[in-house]
Amino acid sequence: MELGFLFGSIIKISGILAYLYGLLRLMGHPNKWVKIASIVVAFAIIQAALSIQIGSFVVFNDFDRGLLFQACAMTMVVMGLNLIYGFNGQFSLGQWGFYGLGAYAAADVTYRWVNGDTRGLVVLGVGVILGGLVIWGIGSWLRRYRRMPVLSAFTLYFVGTLIAAFLAVQAGRLLNPFISAGLGTDTAPGPLNTPFVQQIIFFLAVIFAGVFAAEVSFLFGLPVLSLGSDYFGIATLGFAIVVNVLMVNSDTILPFPEMKGGRGMIGVPQLTTWFTAFLFMILIIIIMRNLIYSSTGRAIISVREDETAAKAMGINVANYKLMAFVIGSFFAGIGGAIYAHYIGFLSPGTFTFLVGFNPLIIVVFGGLGSMSGSIVASFGWIFFLEGLLRVALGQLGTEAPQWRYVLYPVTLLLLMLIRPQGLLGTTEWGFLRAPEVKVREQVEAAPATVTPSAGD
Repeated sequence: MELGFLFGSIIKISGILAYLYGLLRLMGHPNKWVKIASIVVAFAIIQAALSIQIGSFVVFNDFDRGLLFQACAMTMVVMGLNLIYGFNGQFSLGQWGFYGLGAYAAADVTYRWVNGDTRGLVVLGVGVILGGLVIWGIGSWLRRYRRMPVLSAFTLYFVGTLIAAFLAVQAGRLLNPFISAGLGTDTAPGPLNTPFVQQIIFFLAVIFAGVFAAEVSFLFGLPVLSLGSDYFGIATLGFAIVVNVLMVNSDTILPFPEMKGGRGMIGVPQLTTWFTAFLFMILIIIIMRNLIYSSTGRAIISVREDETAAKAMGINVANYKLMAFVIGSFFAGIGGAIYAHYIGFLSPGTFTFLVGFNPLIIVVFGGLGSMSGSIVASFGWIFFLEGLLRVALGQLGTEAPQWRYVLYPVTLLLLMLIRPQGLLGTTEWGFLRAPEVKVREQVEAAPATVTPSAGD
């Protein structure tokens, strides 16, 4: 391996970590305009590094660009898992399954759209909206019956979502002829198939994919979260395996021939830009931070600390477990959608349960319960282990990069021995620190004066 590449990679990794620290530090400034300006400048710095080329020299080449987008997507997935495991204490191995659901759902929408079929957007959009209304409506009705068994409630939700899915499919069949007329053909694209409209459809696909993953996690988590943490982890692992099997057989068991099953889905529009990846990553960081330091976040953390004490304080433990699981899965679905539209090709091999251990390793590596640790470990993992180390091992032979899967657990084992709390422990940077609570100054009451009476 060339020394220039080695030193260049080390400098880039160090620069990325310094960039993240500076961004979070400035986002924590008390002045809101400084916060906004820091986000804009942070976006512009990376955009310039991706765009500016002096002769044959570029700061971030195509390989670095891919690592950057992967790191953004991984950050979203890991932040969701940290909410589930690090802050709520629920050991989950299914995060990669929701990541895959988001990737395939969003990719199917845009793939169909650019090929003259609007049913992907209509079915997914109408489906998640109707599904959300069904979940809300049934939930409101069930509040009157507090003693209804979990499986009975799950049956109501499941039947309701099946009806919503059926109506969404029918809506897709009815609306497709009218909307697809505006898409035009390959030689003469219509007004609904311009690059600007495609970006809007991509944005909607990302949001709908995240909501779809969240609704699936709600249905899955409702009966399963009643299990203990260890059994819940086994159940989520089974879910990830089931999702992968469905991906492999998506063109036979499921009615999605465009996904091509085990051969992989090709032709996914590469619509992810640095703007969209950065935007969704920042939004998820902001949502995560505000959630953790809210009363809801304190209730979520209390479940991790002591479920019995939380129940004694009137906290609905089951609801907060489910809430953390759903929000974390939503983050994973968003990350999957961003990844799918960068890579342009989806293979079931990318979403196997073995690869699904990566987010768990990253969360532990960065520090359970540390948002800053999740961000730093995600970028460090991608740029060092998947970038520098993969290229370095590739110089030793075609099979040498597989040794990464030996180095990963060895690295994690050493970390657990040397620093069991993770790289950052519970330390947070800048914007992600807990807000300062101003203590009211107590004014000492003036001593009461006794007015002498007339007879004194």
